[in-house]
Parts: sequence; structure tokens; C-alpha cells
Amino acid sequence: MDVIFGTVAGLDVHQATIVACVRTLQPGGDIGEEVEEFSTMTSDLLRLSDWLTAHAVTHVAMESTGVLWKPVWNVLDGHFALLLVNPRELKQVPGRKSDVRDAQWIAQLLQCGLLRSSFVPPRPQRELRDLTRQRAQLVGERTRVANRIHKTLEDANIKLGAVASDILGKSGRAMLEALLAGERDPAKLANLAEARLRRKIPLLVHALQGHWREHHTFMLGRLLEHLRHVEGQIDAFSTRIAGCLRPFVNAEQMERLDRIPGVNRRTVENVVAEIGADMNRFPSADHLSSWAGMCPGNEESAGKRIRNRTTKGNRWLRRALTEAAWAASHAKGSYFQAQFRRLAARRGKKRALIAVGHSMLTVFYHLLRAPVVYQELGHAYFDRLKPERYRRYLVKRLQDLGYEVTLQENQPAA
Repeated sequence: MDVIFGTVAGLDVHQATIVACVRTLQPGGDIGEEVEEFSTMTSDLLRLSDWLTAHAVTHVAMESTGVLWKPVWNVLDGHFALLLVNPRELKQVPGRKSDVRDAQWIAQLLQCGLLRSSFVPPRPQRELRDLTRQRAQLVGERTRVANRIHKTLEDANIKLGAVASDILGKSGRAMLEALLAGERDPAKLANLAEARLRRKIPLLVHALQGHWREHHTFMLGRLLEHLRHVEGQIDAFSTRIAGCLRPFVNAEQMERLDRIPGVNRRTVENVVAEIGADMNRFPSADHLSSWAGMCPGNEESAGKRIRNRTTKGNRWLRRALTEAAWAASHAKGSYFQAQFRRLAARRGKKRALIAVGHSMLTVFYHLLRAPVVYQELGHAYFDRLKPERYRRYLVKRLQDLGYEVTLQENQPAA
């Protein structure tokens, strides 16, 4: 194999140790190797950086192993050209395996230019990612606590969830707090309803008549206390995220992104945290979609398509986009709603959500890349795209239902 880089290093990173192999092209054309082992303590990582510098290393590659690569990356970043490589691109022929051989193999592939680096965003974006991902975990915990509250109420035969769409809304919380305070009269509890829920007071009276015990009081009290704590954490993270987002997206960009159907501020925060605001790192919207795992895969053999399922991509970005796609599928009169309904009828709702999320990611790409404004295509876009084909489809549907169809064009008004 041809040598591309003169002096490189391959790192086999573990929790407690790092095996480093420096591979050098010598003047006579021979390849020299030197292997050293370091611990992952900060002092040893600094010694590793000095050791690589002393050997005039220009490029360093390491395997993406959970979060173990991050401390190494943070110390070496800015001193060498770093590559973080997907483990599936480093597979060797089965047989003898050791940490030293792994480091040597990584260095050999790197020196021959056979490795490509995964996308590692700069530190401010990595910190923003930490915040948005932790907030997503907290939102999931809030949902789990809400489900436990539902379970406690059901155990007491309190059917509040059967009448109120949200038991943790303003009215629902007032009733839960009253239950904790010792109120057991269903009529008084139902009278705490506000706004449109007051129309259901007769139903609430029946729903709030249960078999409440001291055990339920204890359980509900602890769960509501935990819920308030989680919601306070979510608010704290949201405040921090808003401050960290300002260097990436200004007020004008936020306004343009917020015009996308199904997208709100939280969606923008989650998407920007994962892909950043600089779209120059992605050659095209297709490259971004492929990296995110939001487009069909390409598995073909002997001229036949084997599978076209989506590839493994950024699961946090995929989650944010599918949530936004579900909201967009309910935006009346929008292009995304028409796209969802058109695909869901043939391919199912899950595939339709991925397709809508793919389209939304493409919109994000272009809005972040250039100062353009989102233009809504409307729900009739697909009808206008191929009107003759759509007309034949509607006629055939009517004929299948037993109707004889005669078409006549509208005459223009005089």
C-alpha cells in the first residue's frame, strides 16, 4: 500500500490504559514502529502529547469507544490532525488480537490514507449537545413519573385520566393537591376544574369517587415531589441551553427556522446541537441526511436491491426530527401533512414519519446554509405536480365504486 503520511500514530484507547504506536517512513523507504503504553490519567495524557510531539507526529487516529476517547481528544486537540474512526472500519482478519496489534493496525491504515474521521464538532457544540441530550433524558423521566401517577390513581379507582386529557394540567394538579391535603368529596374536587374542563363537572364527580387510602396519599406525595424536581431541572437546562445557543443561531435565523411547520424552539435547539449551524462541513443535504440516518440505505447485490432500511445514524437527531415530523403531520394545509398522508397510506406511518423528517432536515440544511425564508408549498403540491396522473387516479377510484364518470372542463368566466 502507498504511504500517504510520513509520521502517524494509532491509539488503542481503553478505560485505564492507552497503547500508542508511532509509525514512521524512514529515508531509505523502510517503515519504523515504536510502541508505548500510557495511563488515561491527565498527567499521562500530557506525557502522551509530548511523546507524540517528540516523534514529529502529524496525524493521530483512535477508535470511537463510547466516551473513552473524549479525554484523549481534549488533550490532543489543536496539536495534531485527529481522526475519530468508526470501529466497523477497523476490523482485522480474525485471528491473533492484542492491544499492540490494534494500535499498529490503526497506524498502518492511517499512514496509507485508508481511514476517514467521524464528525466531531468543536467543544462549544459538544457542550451544547450534552445539555440538550440530558434535557431529553429528563423529559423522558417526566413522562415516566406521570405514568406512575396514572398508576397510583388507577389503583385508588380515581378515573381522572378518563375525563381530563392531561391530569398534570392546571385543573388536574389542583385536584391532585387537594387529594393530598385530605379532600375526599368528589363534588368539591370536581369544582376545581377550570376553563373547558368545567363542562365535564358531572363526569368528574363520578370519576373522582374512589377508594383512597393512606398508602395512595404517600405515593402521590412522593411522585408529585419528584415531578416538581424533574420539571425544575428541565427549566434549568432550558435556560442554560438558550444561553449556549446564541453563538450558533441569531434571532433572525431562529425566526426563520420557527416558521417550519411542526418546529418550535426546542426542536431548533436539539437539531442545531447535533448538526451545528455551519453547513459547509456537509457537501450537500443528501450527505447530511445520510450522516443522520434519515434516508434509505443502499444494499444491492447482483443488480437487485436487498434492503433499503435506514442506516444507523445520530439517534438524538433522529428522535428530534421524528417528533417534529409527527407535529408537522398534523399541521393543516401544509406540505408535510400531505406528504405524510400520501406515504402513510402505502408505506405505513413509521416510514412516513422518517420521510417527513428527512424533508424537514433538508429544509434545516438550506435555511442554515443561506439567509433564505421557508416557503410553504401547500397541501395541494402533489396534486399539482402530476395533474393528469392524479385525475386518472380519481376517475379510476370512482369507476371502481360503480360510477360512470364524464369529465368536463370548467369554462372561463366571461
